[in-house]
Amino acid sequence: MKMIIRNIFTGVMLLGTVVFVNGQFLAASDTSENSVKKYQGIINSNKDLVEFIEQLLLQKGLPKHLRNLALIESHFNRNITSSAGAVGIWQLMTAHANQYGLTEQNRTDIYKSTKTAVISLANLYKKYNNWVTVVAAYNCGEGNIAKAMQAAGSSHYHEFSKYLPGETINHVKKYLNACYATGELESVLSNYNSSRLNKVFFEDGNRKVMNASLSETEINAGFSLKVIADELNVEVDKILAWNPGIVQELQQKGESTFYLPTDLMPDFLLRKTKILSRSIKEGSGVQQ
Repeated sequence: MKMIIRNIFTGVMLLGTVVFVNGQFLAASDTSENSVKKYQGIINSNKDLVEFIEQLLLQKGLPKHLRNLALIESHFNRNITSSAGAVGIWQLMTAHANQYGLTEQNRTDIYKSTKTAVISLANLYKKYNNWVTVVAAYNCGEGNIAKAMQAAGSSHYHEFSKYLPGETINHVKKYLNACYATGELESVLSNYNSSRLNKVFFEDGNRKVMNASLSETEINAGFSLKVIADELNVEVDKILAWNPGIVQELQQKGESTFYLPTDLMPDFLLRKTKILSRSIKEGSGVQQ
């Protein structure tokens, strides 16, 4: 099985078995027929439970693909206990369960544990605004996510993930693999791409988020980011902040979606031909 997903993450391509983000290795997605059949088989063997989980997710306004978290956590086995002490189909630790009023004993209760997991996932999404980071946070905790973001100076998973525990990185890979098997990977990656348009910066050690209203168009490798910045009277660093990974994407693919604040986009479109002509004349295409 082979598929290609373009312009979902900036600089992303899923080809056969590998997901790249900005030219860097993100996930060894096992798209083999055996792996897909394995995940699909587990889901088909637990149809009633899967339907129950999906209904609770939908009632909370959450996507059905989150059922895959229980799939990779426990294979829907309510009686499983991890070496770290996580219990049930959602592999809830005692502290996590208690945070939502779930007793230690009730972690094996399918209804109560699922209700707890759904509320927890909804809260994590309100905080991180993308499912990739939510899955990571569910595995290693919000504290580790905050430390990784601080170390990377970014809220984008593909940038801060290198500061996360290896177990968490593998957990996210498994989730992407499962979503590939259920035909929902594109939805997960599209959601991530939308969330990355939030500009994140750090001030006095505190993470702050600015929601930039961005518009999009298409550019090719003939454009120079320096020329674009000069013509629009903005800093190149801002262009890069609005378009993380665009240099690599232009180099690898020869084209890319290009984002600018809504108020700047009309100026760019009016000058687009001039900018391209100047970029070619100066011989500075695909450069910062």
